[in-house]
Amino acid sequence: MKIRSIKANNHKHAFDVAVSRGVMPFPYAKADPVPTSSDPIVRVYVDEELGREGFTYVLRSGAEGSVHVDWVLEYNEDPAYMRDLLLYDLTVRAQDCMKSSPLAQAEILRRAKTSASQAARLLDTTNRTKSVDKLLVLLAAMDCEVKFRVRPARTRKGGAPQQRGCRRAPHRGSRF
Repeated sequence: MKIRSIKANNHKHAFDVAVSRGVMPFPYAKADPVPTSSDPIVRVYVDEELGREGFTYVLRSGAEGSVHVDWVLEYNEDPAYMRDLLLYDLTVRAQDCMKSSPLAQAEILRRAKTSASQAARLLDTTNRTKSVDKLLVLLAAMDCEVKFRVRPARTRKGGAPQQRGCRRAPHRGSRF
């Protein structure tokens, strides 16, 4: 995903990152180096060298840092990005299960009711068009158990739990 524009918002102590899905905040505290009132941001720009998939900022001291759009999406728990993380995690774990399974590949494919070419697509980490359902079927065919945990969201900055209730923690809560 490309960054359309970037602004330093000193009032919120966050970068305002404009992407196709809207403007998303990214707190200064999550950046490295951290901008401070004694070492403020003097320049921030969408970085062409990062393919517009990141931005770079320069502090008064001359220190500079870059932030990739993936960090912004993960911080904001963008649903499409979180789905992609889940797919990636399940795919890597399915690859591991395939390598370590005592079952023959033909038996796994028979149990999953799929073809070798479809299994190859499911095991391809760059394929984002596959479904979680199909990966779960493949994992079950390899006798792998998948569990998801739903729990209250962690607090931000030590306060009370966020008011939005529970959220999925796909890449942190899956177990095999």
